[in-house]
Amino acid sequence: MATATTVKQNGSAKKETTTAKRTVTKKLAQEATKPIVENPKNPTPAKQPVNLLERIQQLEKLKGISAKRERLVETLSSLTRFNYNSSESCSFHLKDSSGMEFKTTNTNLITLIATLLQETLENKKTELEKQLMDFEF
Repeated sequence: MATATTVKQNGSAKKETTTAKRTVTKKLAQEATKPIVENPKNPTPAKQPVNLLERIQQLEKLKGISAKRERLVETLSSLTRFNYNSSESCSFHLKDSSGMEFKTTNTNLITLIATLLQETLENKKTELEKQLMDFEF
């Protein structure tokens, strides 16, 4: 290790910095400017093991989503095959639980309703497929 010496300049005494001190300062500066790298020795914590009951419940949930999608695909297929542009032979009926009924043979209205229903079902099908793809046990 080098020793510090006193040097006189312009009438004042200054201590000359030792080479060891300069080396330490340079090393600290280099370490401070290095990019931060995550420690590869500390992996992310593993998921907790799932017990059997939870796994069965998740499986049932997955089956339910899959069954909804299958019913929706059948409804879409039926709606697509339906010919609602055939003049007066087409009619639309709605009936509620109290017996109130709505009927129409207006093909423009039936086309509008069928198109809106098909778009809604397609959107729901996309949502269900996304849920199936993102599903985790």
